[in-house]
Amino acid sequence: MSDIHIITEQDIAEDTNLLQRRWTEPNTFVLLPARQEIHRHWIGNATRLITKHCPTDSFALLTSGSTGQPRLIVGNRNRSEALARVLHEQQNSEPVDETVCTLPLSYSFAFINQWLWSHVFQRKLRLTEGFSAPDRLMQILAGASNAMLCLVGSQVPLIRRFFPEASFPGIIRVHFAGGRFPQEELDFLKERFPNAEIYNNYGCAEAMPRLSMRRAGDAEDASHVGCPLPGVELRSDPSHRLLFRSPYRAIALIDDTRLHHVDDEEWLPTGDLGIIGTDGGVRLMGRANDVFKRHGEKISLPQLMTTVKEHWAGDAAFYTDQDASCESGCVLVLAPVPTPEQVREVLMGFRKYHTRPHWPLRVESLESMPLLPNGKIDLKGLPGAGNTQVHWKQRI
Repeated sequence: MSDIHIITEQDIAEDTNLLQRRWTEPNTFVLLPARQEIHRHWIGNATRLITKHCPTDSFALLTSGSTGQPRLIVGNRNRSEALARVLHEQQNSEPVDETVCTLPLSYSFAFINQWLWSHVFQRKLRLTEGFSAPDRLMQILAGASNAMLCLVGSQVPLIRRFFPEASFPGIIRVHFAGGRFPQEELDFLKERFPNAEIYNNYGCAEAMPRLSMRRAGDAEDASHVGCPLPGVELRSDPSHRLLFRSPYRAIALIDDTRLHHVDDEEWLPTGDLGIIGTDGGVRLMGRANDVFKRHGEKISLPQLMTTVKEHWAGDAAFYTDQDASCESGCVLVLAPVPTPEQVREVLMGFRKYHTRPHWPLRVESLESMPLLPNGKIDLKGLPGAGNTQVHWKQRI
């Protein structure tokens, strides 16, 4: 029975050729974040299941998805290399000579779109410490030539903070995934990356990870995530849950002590709600828990975020709470701490575009948002975050 290799990002930092060796060896490997709080007993049970069911030609990445519970997503190497080739064509990546990583490689977006792409097409991979070392990142971006950059939307305020006047003409592709696309920031992004084609990429970890994409300029709505990639099928059920089938998707999912083999004919949920247009384009309504009823009206947090972003250039996020009547509502959190005038501008946006049930229960702020290892805002950590300031609340 084959041994399953467990490696971490720290291992890769110490041995930059380790991941390439593991990929070309037959044994399955598991890639974990540098900082992860998963109990060794859980990992031990999961790797025993992999050893039994997927011992070779596979790899596994850790995710918590929307549940907050650990899950291993097992991918097949041939399937993932095929996806890297499709992305290369669809994203017009032939002119790209190198890719700059600001996200952890244990994040499926960076692993497939950057590490595996660079491996398959023999392009240069530049690992960085991201925005935790902004001066070094700025040097790398300034010296880049015909380079690709992969980001999540929550990193745009960091670009604004650390590189307010910089321009990086050597970046010719910028890809966003893993959250809301920063459509309203396109003018700013074109100033920072004047020669870049910018793409909105959509998918989920179970898709390993890409389902659809579009060029930034092909739509004006952040919720529009383009058409499915060749070979990918997307549909929505009567409840607007998005489901997919893909030849590149994970071959197995491990939750708790169970391994679920994914059949070729099986439709998997993306975790999002959405609508598929007559042209095949997909428009997201939000995560399943981002759409709820309040006083009989349907509340969509992604739509509310569009309003916020018209009036606020920093970080922003919502979490759900209940009012004194036990009715569900949302709390808006801004970072860094806004001025009273900035809070008033955001509130005026809500008054202009939304009826009162859509308004947040409170407007709070933090000096900085709690982040997950992949750079996304830790939404589950917002309600208990320390040093929160309350700037406004509804009188109920």
